[in-house]
Amino acid sequence: MQEDRQEHFYNIGVSYKKADAKTRGKFSLSKESQISLLELAKEKGFKGMFVLSTCNRTEISGFAEHPYQLIQLLCSFSEGTVEEFATISNVYKNQEAIQQLFRIGTGLESQILGDYEIVGQLRQSFKMAKSLKTTNAYLERLLNNVLQASKKVKNETKLSSGTTSVSYAAVQYIIKNLPNYNSKNILVFGLGKMGKHTCKNLAEYTQNKSVCLINRTEEKAAEFVKDHSVIRKSVIENLSEEINNADVLIVSTGADKPTITKEHIAKNKELLILDLSMPENVAKDVTEFNGISLVNVDELSKITDETLAVRQQEVPLAEAIIETHKAEFNDWLNHRRFTPAIAALKQSLENIKNDEINFQKKKITDFDESQAEILTSRFIQKITTQFVKHLKDEETSVSQSLQVIHKVFQS
Repeated sequence: MQEDRQEHFYNIGVSYKKADAKTRGKFSLSKESQISLLELAKEKGFKGMFVLSTCNRTEISGFAEHPYQLIQLLCSFSEGTVEEFATISNVYKNQEAIQQLFRIGTGLESQILGDYEIVGQLRQSFKMAKSLKTTNAYLERLLNNVLQASKKVKNETKLSSGTTSVSYAAVQYIIKNLPNYNSKNILVFGLGKMGKHTCKNLAEYTQNKSVCLINRTEEKAAEFVKDHSVIRKSVIENLSEEINNADVLIVSTGADKPTITKEHIAKNKELLILDLSMPENVAKDVTEFNGISLVNVDELSKITDETLAVRQQEVPLAEAIIETHKAEFNDWLNHRRFTPAIAALKQSLENIKNDEINFQKKKITDFDESQAEILTSRFIQKITTQFVKHLKDEETSVSQSLQVIHKVFQS
């Protein structure tokens, strides 16, 4: 039965490529839902499965007789319907499913090419499935090969080098364009995802100890500063005063209209403003003041575009690494599938050989048993080698061929 299952390894799911954020949200699975799904799969006798659910994709990889069984599982634990899934889904089978996991694990399928955050998520997903005992030797070996390929791509190519996020680009802009940036006063206004990443990037890529954070909800800022002691918290009421003390203002407030206007800025103030918000949250007319430099998302995106162009050139190198590790996995897989059948075939031929030699010994005077042994053993070796070649051929239906071997030589 296991041999038959290996003919049906699937990867099914939705991703940012065909589904917008709202639709992906319908098919996303909480950690609790992932656990429930895997436990039900185990009860129903699925032999090997794990679930990956992030903001950009939700996928189930596992064995089934038909992909619909996996799709049903996904729809049972998410808000998406089978009908909707059909219009925006990916369904990969066998080698295509294997290829998909390699591409995900090496950052080739990430929304930002080369983003390796997915690798940790993939590792965690598999770890959860393993703890629930829904993995098997096939998946274990496959994931090991994927992670090895991922490490090699990261270490030996530039697929993940340089700037890819606007928040990181903002910090790099400061480093490249502001002399003595480590001694400047930096004010971060807004603590959404972008603001958090900006603060973290400032801490990681600079030695600046004069970073101040203001957020409309003061509790969130206080909570964040607890874990990032080098950052000072201020309050929204002091916004103009803090701007007046700042050399750099980073705005990541995510409002529908400007949160920074001319009223917030003193005249004759030297200030670099980086507006990371979309739509823009800094009023354009602030540049009417002398000394104000305003950089928006479009300008910062040019830095990320240059990086992505470099990364794009690295794709063939990453694909070559994938091919090497995928070949390793397929060699293991083929060996695992063929060995029992070839061993059984060899044993059947050995039995035929022994019977025939015993028969000829009785029938022929001066029968040369040692010569017959050498000759027949070579025949057996050549026959089994031919069978292995046949089974490794891509055009071969392995399960059918193994059935034929079984019927002819083991009946």
